Amino acid sequence: MSVAAARPASTVVLLRPANPFDVFLVRRSDNIAFMGGAHVFPGGGVDDEDRLDDIDALSDGAAEAAARMSDVPREVALAHHVAALRELFEEAGVLLARQVPTQQLERYRRDLLAGQTTFGDIVRGERLRLAFDELAYFAHWVTPEIETRRFDTRFFIARSPEGQTPVHDEGETSHSEWFAPLAAIERCRSGVISLPPPTWTTLSMLSRFGSIDEVFGWARRKPIPRVQPRFEKRGDQTLLFYPGDPMYPAVEGFDAAETRFVLENRRWRPVRPD
Repeated sequence: MSVAAARPASTVVLLRPANPFDVFLVRRSDNIAFMGGAHVFPGGGVDDEDRLDDIDALSDGAAEAAARMSDVPREVALAHHVAALRELFEEAGVLLARQVPTQQLERYRRDLLAGQTTFGDIVRGERLRLAFDELAYFAHWVTPEIETRRFDTRFFIARSPEGQTPVHDEGETSHSEWFAPLAAIERCRSGVISLPPPTWTTLSMLSRFGSIDEVFGWARRKPIPRVQPRFEKRGDQTLLFYPGDPMYPAVEGFDAAETRFVLENRRWRPVRPD
């Protein structure tokens, strides 16, 4: 059986100060083929238009951003960063850039979602500088090979900027909410929300930290291995294994509290290894 190619993608874990901080999650609309109904971080595929020829003139921190994602060519790494900021703007209405025209954001977002403009045109027209230096690239997840819709996704951390209020787009996403990391996990355990395993694992990792600064320090120092979980059918059960599970060899630099998940009623939950 042929394996579907994994489309490059980016997702942004948006944080705000709380006790000690909250994470912004959007609920994907039920009619979306990939993870419909799940609570996820804002994100999506890298588009051709995310490859901006003049990106160095339109951004701060491009050199450092490309160096951190050293496993791909510079233009690919920067396209991932552009896609992260574009998807954050489309799905959450937050634009991480300098000199943001906050009173125009709603109109620009509406036009972008309607296909009446491009993200690059907005940035150039307003003479913005995209804040790559406000993103911290920290994880690399790849959809298992058995899936027909696959993504090669880079995860970023960002702070929610003052003066902008994140809200879902009422299109691909139908709801949004701020959660403390462990509160989101408990809501999932109780069946109130659904979290894909990488979202669960990211929230679990974030729950160890006492401030947003600590999160950024960790994100900018940690190794970033490529993590591709593995599916397995056991009778009526669908299981997902992470590297480090007894059924799946470890990957250097990846360490998760839970390494095995089971799918029940379209919801994933962690289970202990046999």
